[in-house]
Amino acid sequence: MLDLGLNRRKLLLGAGCLLTAGLMPQTALASRSTSSRELVIHNLNTGEKVSASYWENGRYLKDGMAELNHVLRDHRRNEVIDMDPHLFDQLFLLQHKLDRKGYFELISGYRSAQTNNSKRKVSRGVAKHSYHTLGQAVDVRVPGVALNHLRQAALQLQVGGVGYYPRDNFVHLDTGPIRHW
Repeated sequence: MLDLGLNRRKLLLGAGCLLTAGLMPQTALASRSTSSRELVIHNLNTGEKVSASYWENGRYLKDGMAELNHVLRDHRRNEVIDMDPHLFDQLFLLQHKLDRKGYFELISGYRSAQTNNSKRKVSRGVAKHSYHTLGQAVDVRVPGVALNHLRQAALQLQVGGVGYYPRDNFVHLDTGPIRHW
């Protein structure tokens, strides 16, 4: 009888471990499975294309982050800020979710408050307190990937906000709370 109780405990412990592993955020799982992270981003507004390794062996790389920050700058005012590193992680996870080694086409990255206000005057779809102004959002698409498929993959990640703009041909991603529109 004692032996049966130990086996039951082992079974319950194993099931609990599997359940816990299944609930771990994918970002935690991704950080354990790779030793480096690279992104390729083509800024459609400036024509620039950058390929940068931004994370390696458990730490963010200053040079790679600087390259990505530059290509995601507010091109209207030529302002560069430090983007949220978790945004790059979100793009990296999305790239792997799509099982692609391609690149992201950037429609919009960082926007200064002045640029954001100018865009608000001509479009109702621009938020007054946009995550773009905090360096926490991008509007992107991926060549060869249907926009709806990109949206679905982003939603499945369950990290940050996901906006779907089929008429304008992009998906918005941000590092704010999990939500979608």
